[in-house]
Amino acid sequence: MALLLVGINHTTANIALREKVAFPPEIVGEALFQLIGLDAVEEVVIVSTCNRTELYLDYRLAEEEGVQNDTAANRSLEAQQQLILNWLADYHKLAAADLAESVYAFFKEDVVRHLMKVSCGLDSMVLGEPQIFGQIKSAFAVSRDLNLVGVNLGRAFEEAFSIAKEVRTDTAIGENPVSVAYAAVSLAERIFSDLSSLHILLIGAGRTVELVARHLADKGVHQMVVANRTLDNAMEIAGKFNGHGVLLSEIPEQLVVADIVVSSTNSQLPLLGKGAVERALRQRKHKPMLLIDLAVPRDIEAEVAEVADAYLYSVDDISGVIEDGQKSREEAAAQAHSIIERGVEEYLQQVRSLNAVATLRAFREKADSIRAQEVQRAIKALEKGEPADKVLESLARAITNKLTHSPSVQMKKASAEGRDELLRLTQELYGLGDDDI
Repeated sequence: MALLLVGINHTTANIALREKVAFPPEIVGEALFQLIGLDAVEEVVIVSTCNRTELYLDYRLAEEEGVQNDTAANRSLEAQQQLILNWLADYHKLAAADLAESVYAFFKEDVVRHLMKVSCGLDSMVLGEPQIFGQIKSAFAVSRDLNLVGVNLGRAFEEAFSIAKEVRTDTAIGENPVSVAYAAVSLAERIFSDLSSLHILLIGAGRTVELVARHLADKGVHQMVVANRTLDNAMEIAGKFNGHGVLLSEIPEQLVVADIVVSSTNSQLPLLGKGAVERALRQRKHKPMLLIDLAVPRDIEAEVAEVADAYLYSVDDISGVIEDGQKSREEAAAQAHSIIERGVEEYLQQVRSLNAVATLRAFREKADSIRAQEVQRAIKALEKGEPADKVLESLARAITNKLTHSPSVQMKKASAEGRDELLRLTQELYGLGDDDI
């Protein structure tokens, strides 16, 4: 078995491409079952956020490509990488060539290292942002509930979760308030010196919108409206900040009074178009409106940026704001990398120890088979009336000879071929000192 990751993120692709390969919750299940149906795929998890789409797979190697043949195994993984890239392109009705330059891949322990970095927020647009940890846990839970993860991916994700918790506990990576939500509010402050008197329209009812609302409330904003497909969810978030909840159908009338619009939903299609913004601005007598779209795929049509007095920013546009707030986290990030490297080594030790289980089991079964055969011979000899001491001596000698025969043959062969390392390993394995040889 071998781990494989194929992904695309904010450092390799712009938002226009990222939104084309996103997997919203309503299609993840179907996509997972398609992936598990591909040749040699044994386990699979899809992580899809506004900044990344990553496919984590456990891939069955053919016997001749096993751990004893790394070159063949790597060739097989590279072929599997192309297979997954083709599937990703086909699923989203894209040309594989259009994705090739933006896609990255990791194999084996590098998959675990990358997963740990992502879980800790070290690979995020916002260094150390905490939301990604919950998003990865949710993605893993979906595959687990569908019985699409087993021992191999399961071990990798659980180890990543453990390391992420340690990083959060033992470093200052998350102490300063830097997040996409925080950056959005910081951007609003740069444009409007005083937010407290403004009308805010928030579209969506997820964690990001709630964080935006919290940061706005901390700035003294008290005129917030939350619009969502489900009214109860909108009212739940709005109620925490003395706001008002409405349905998406009420957005046009809310736009007329909204000075700032922040949107973050899982919609596959834009919720706010150029025409609606133009109509609202006419009614507002062209009083400026700031629109911040934190969604991928985007909630607000890109053409809105062409409208006079409408100032549209996407999640990629606020990266400069984010960079200003990340400097204080860089030292903590260095500590986090050290923790991750230790975590990868611990993971590899676990894998190596588990790889030994099959060999140990086979060794014990062979020894037990020899014991059983020789005991039966000894019983028959005793039944024939042979002396017990001679039977026991013969039993012990036969077991010893059979257990040492194959190792003896292999050691002689290794010595003749100059493979002294095998002899040294045998000494270590059997605890042999110079006095024992």
